[in-house]
Amino acid sequence: MTSAEVTRRRAMGAGLGALAGALAGCSGASGPVPRLRLATGPEGGPYNAFGQALAQAVAASGHRIEIVPVSTAASVNNLRKLDDGSVELALAMADAAEDAVLGREPFPRPTPVTALARVYVNYTHLVVAADGPVRSVKDLAGRPVAAGAAGSGVQVVTERVLRAAGLSGVPAPAPVSTPAPTSTPATAADERPLGLAASVSALREGSVDALFWSGGVPTPALAALAREMPLRFLPLDDYVGPLRERYAPVYTAVTLPAGVYGLTEPVGTIGVGNYLMARADVPQDAVRDLLRVVFDRWRDLLREVTAGARLEPRFAISTGEVPLHPGAIAHYRSVYG
Repeated sequence: MTSAEVTRRRAMGAGLGALAGALAGCSGASGPVPRLRLATGPEGGPYNAFGQALAQAVAASGHRIEIVPVSTAASVNNLRKLDDGSVELALAMADAAEDAVLGREPFPRPTPVTALARVYVNYTHLVVAADGPVRSVKDLAGRPVAAGAAGSGVQVVTERVLRAAGLSGVPAPAPVSTPAPTSTPATAADERPLGLAASVSALREGSVDALFWSGGVPTPALAALAREMPLRFLPLDDYVGPLRERYAPVYTAVTLPAGVYGLTEPVGTIGVGNYLMARADVPQDAVRDLLRVVFDRWRDLLREVTAGARLEPRFAISTGEVPLHPGAIAHYRSVYG
């Protein structure tokens, strides 16, 4: 463990009082059952589906914890709720989680949050009408684009792709190793803050020329849209390198496989991990019980959000700059050595 991680974890432990008091003795058979609120995402979305499935799995497990899913705008909103104590658990995309821990925009200061596991990978979708004018990211200049709901992880990755393409009117943050552009592009994309359902409706109706989405494969709403109208899924793999260089290695190259959404050939795109996260003051016993359920029932949980994924310990502990909760560390050590 690095000294920076030790410092962060000490800071995260500073607010133990309120939750520890509320859940005192919760691990004992005669104590109260810990009731942990889980910030998920909008109703009908994959985070919400995962949260509902996890709550049901925990309820059926016999472990003395209760998970209460809370509908939200997703990643950025979830991290803010963790910080202010209105939830104890949250789902968040890896890039937004690292931004929170490091105090990068849109977070004004480092946020003391921890990870329990990286649970699956989101695939970034850039979807346009097959007979429309957009054939590449550069074609989005001056055009209306559904950029993800305000406070969502989709909005974060959309903004970063558009910055990398020179199509964002938002100034870039200080880069990792390369100079950031200092001027606003002459013709930025017209970014519309729309969630998935509204994005699908807007593309269907022609009020936007493209939609960005980050989620599992296949995403049911997009699969349904592909059955209604011809779609084109644009490649984004050329942007993986620039995003990794400027922000972090949380971005990876992944492929939308042939067969999903009616694709006749694979489409390279950007992968971003999803973390199950917690406040540092969640009791360690509750975290260990929760992770036992996650690893016992991962097939059922991931079936709700993405096809063909697996959850393995080596994958789960890869949370980058986001420190693991002490209870998660204890779980992985006790089970996997």
